[in-house]
This record gives sequence, structure tokens and C-alpha cells, in this order.
Amino acid sequence: MQIFSQDIEFLEENRNCSYFENKMSDIRYKYIYSCSTAKYQEMLERGWRRFGRMHFVPECKLCNKCVSMRIDVANYKFSKSEKRVISKNKDTKLYIRPPSITMEHLNLYDKYHKFMNEKKDWPYTPIEPDDYLKSYVEAKEEFAKEFLYVKDDKLIGVALVDILPNSISAIYCYYDHSYSDLSIGKFSILAQIKVAKELNIPYIYLGYWIKNHFSMGYKEAYTPFEVLKNRATIDEIPLWEKNEL
Repeated sequence: MQIFSQDIEFLEENRNCSYFENKMSDIRYKYIYSCSTAKYQEMLERGWRRFGRMHFVPECKLCNKCVSMRIDVANYKFSKSEKRVISKNKDTKLYIRPPSITMEHLNLYDKYHKFMNEKKDWPYTPIEPDDYLKSYVEAKEEFAKEFLYVKDDKLIGVALVDILPNSISAIYCYYDHSYSDLSIGKFSILAQIKVAKELNIPYIYLGYWIKNHFSMGYKEAYTPFEVLKNRATIDEIPLWEKNEL
């Protein structure tokens, strides 16, 4: 596996859109060998996402349906149904630590994506250890964490999460659908909200929201939230507004 030691930036144009058939997308990438907390905060506020050392942001010329969103933590109140999810997981153990890789991780990751392939027709190929390392473990900056969800001494969920002084960024989550009664996907977001409240972190960045989209529309359930109204460069001020559904 080749690892570059210098930063690289490039624009990938006219690639197949990940969310809409028959649409094309333009994605800007920055490979940052070592990203400081301050720089990462600036990028989060301007809509960038991170996988390993690779950061990216959409710059589609003809579409702006992918909207960056963040949960307003201070004003977030758990609903009755969310409290039930938390209660159902009273015996689910949560461990927060730097990202790692084990056979348990890889097997659970593959099991999750096999299920999503059958349920939502996601493309599926078993992940190679090097690919998992590159996407989720590489670049172990001080803010990079994994939330491990354990039930009966078995790993049933993993959430990759960045924790900064003023932000939490939810990167990716996968879990065992055999435990669907526990709603681990929802519980993971609620657990991150609880952590943010305890640490007085004002925002949780959930990535891109697409209204009414079968795969990306669920994020609007976590209200109140704000949306990014412009495509600000690092030298420009990002404009965040409270979303009115």
C-alpha cells in the first residue's frame, strides 16, 4: 500500500453520481497527510468530509441536492421513541477508542454490506484489510475515534467518529442487522449526541442530507439541524442556517 507524504488536491469531474441514476457528479479531493484539528474544523464548516487521509466535497455544476447538515446539540431534545431506543440498549456496551482493525471488524463490515446489497441494491465486494486501513484507520489524528457497540461479548456495531473541541463528525457506521430490535444505527447517533452534550460540543456533522432520498433522507429526523447555504472556500465565510422542514 503506497502512502504519500505530501498533500495533493484534485477535481474528479463527470463521475457517476452515488445517489441518483443517470446523473453525473464533480468531487474535489484533498489528500492531507497530517491534518491539524484547526484545519479540519475549517473544512468541516465548509462541507468537507473525511475518509482516512482523503477529504472530499461535492462541486457538482448542475446539481446542489447534497446539502451539508449539522445537528444543533444544545437545543436537541430526545423524543419518546429515541428514549425507547436508548432504553433498549441499556445492556449494550459502548467503548470509545482510536480506530483499529480486527477480523471482527472486517467480518461485521462485510455482513452489513451483504445485507445492504440485498435490501437496497448497494454494490458489494468483500473489503480487503488494506482498503479498510486506508479508509478508516489510516491518519490516526488525535480526533479520530471509533465507537464500538458490544452485546453479549459480541461486536454488533462500529461507528467511525471524529471528536473535535467544537464538533463531532459522524463518518460512517455499520452494524449487525441480526440485532435489528436494538436499532443500532439510530442508537449510534443518539450516543454521539449524548457525548456531545456531555462535552459541550455544539454541533454534530452528519455529512450530506438529500431531502426525501431513500438512503440519505433519514437524517432530517435529528432536529433541530442547520444546513450549509453556500459552497465556501477556506478563505470565505460559510453560511449556516437553521433548516425549516
